[in-house]
Amino acid sequence: QVQLVESGGGLVQAGGSLRLSCAASGNIISLDAMDWYRQAPGKQREWVATTTSGGSTNYADSVKGRFTMTRDNAKNTVYLQMNDLKPEDTAVYYCKLNIRINRFPYIPNDYWGQGSQVTVSS
Repeated sequence: QVQLVESGGGLVQAGGSLRLSCAASGNIISLDAMDWYRQAPGKQREWVATTTSGGSTNYADSVKGRFTMTRDNAKNTVYLQMNDLKPEDTAVYYCKLNIRINRFPYIPNDYWGQGSQVTVSS
């Protein structure tokens, strides 16, 4: 009933920028918290950033000051603007959205995007 489509990944040189998008579609009533995670080769998935339905946003220390997460509730979309990218930012980036769908019992659940590869060359 819900589809998440990520876009915007790619290859960039160190110091460059990319913007990831994650758009949700389907029988959606509302979106609550939205998160970005990433997983580098050989490492566990790690949390990158969160934005709540109230609009507050938090970032991992490793990306604070370089990454900006925003949401467009009208479009059911969340963005991750990544500036001053570093080789250690290389990873597959995943969005996770907490979504309430229009189906009994109307309990919100987490949905994951398919992942976007971000590669930063030195």
